[in-house]
Amino acid sequence: MIGNVIVGQSGGPTAVINSSLAGVYKTAKDKGVKKVYGMLNGIQGLLEERYIELEQELKSQVEVELLKRTPSSYLGSCRYKLPDAKDNSEVYDKIFQVLKKLEVEYFFYIGGNDSMDTIMKLSKYAASIGSNIRFMGVPKTIDNDLEATDHTPGYGSAAKYIAGTTKELIRDSLVYDQKNLTIIEIMGRNVGWLTGAAALSKGDDCEGPDMIFLPELAFDMDDFMLKLEQLQKVKKSVVIAISEGIHLADGRYVCELVDRTKYTDNFGHTLLSGSGNYLANKVSTEFGCKARAIELNTIQRSASHLASLVDINEAFLVGGAAVSAAIAGETGKMIILKRISTSPYQCITDVYDINKIANLEKKIPAGWIGEDGISVTNEFLDYARPLIQGELTPYMVDGLPRHLVYSKKKQ
Repeated sequence: MIGNVIVGQSGGPTAVINSSLAGVYKTAKDKGVKKVYGMLNGIQGLLEERYIELEQELKSQVEVELLKRTPSSYLGSCRYKLPDAKDNSEVYDKIFQVLKKLEVEYFFYIGGNDSMDTIMKLSKYAASIGSNIRFMGVPKTIDNDLEATDHTPGYGSAAKYIAGTTKELIRDSLVYDQKNLTIIEIMGRNVGWLTGAAALSKGDDCEGPDMIFLPELAFDMDDFMLKLEQLQKVKKSVVIAISEGIHLADGRYVCELVDRTKYTDNFGHTLLSGSGNYLANKVSTEFGCKARAIELNTIQRSASHLASLVDINEAFLVGGAAVSAAIAGETGKMIILKRISTSPYQCITDVYDINKIANLEKKIPAGWIGEDGISVTNEFLDYARPLIQGELTPYMVDGLPRHLVYSKKKQ
């Protein structure tokens, strides 16, 4: 019998993060693991000794399949930043005491950049005290900003939702015979992978967004207003996609031009919201035309009704690959996806040193941004399009998707 497993979820949710959880659970059980524990609210919950036995919740293959179709974080999440061990070893002592109590030999954390920082710190501490517990990162983030991996589970489904929603908003904007501007503000912080996905809406039945503004390039307010003025001379309906993280040449986010209280989370991330409204109000005031901002914000993170089948399958795959790698002896690593072919699309898994991933940020290659600075190239589209393919129909009950929900009342 193989030693016990514990798994947690951290950071923002996605439409497929629970498919990775299902992959960890099913692979661990298939390999003979006795118990699979789930941390409630990630590492923060573990410090408070809040966890469950997943065997008590996932009692059949039907429930595992339902979990794969359930968005957001089944176990709950957190944004808890582990301190450096040299500054606060008590926190690490507490974590390893709980893991010893549960007879855990394999630790898996599903998350993005900040979560990989947690895996890096825990694996280093384990080595320093001679612990044989193996720590593995399972990639997850709609932002697609993790280094080393071709892409991250969660991105494909969010990109599919953004492209579909952009297409629908463009149709909506064409209804009235009058000048109008629609600005779609899309998440992604300092990288434009999600905003670039709006370009996937272009096709025989849709011309796509007129301009795309990415955070990889500095945002020039005067140039923006000039380009828009010229565009409105030739077409009445204009649709623009902007990243929430667009910033001026001096480094200030456009959303910071709004007079409001600045908020940062435990990792020092600034709350980015309001750039679209700021620009829409400016355009409306200076040009006298109807302008509105649609802020997608968190809405694409849990849109499982439009999830990508490729994304769901790959999320499950990386969860299972993490278990296989840990049992084979790997630790202090993250599972990555390696693209071996785009047409036909093929990806395989591999392991990568967590120290070369944690706290780094993968941006869109400069060559994938159009020379005009307001579009993406065919290379970007060829990269992203395979990731949005296919659908996994939700289980429908009373006309709505059915979700698997952990209830604290069971405790």
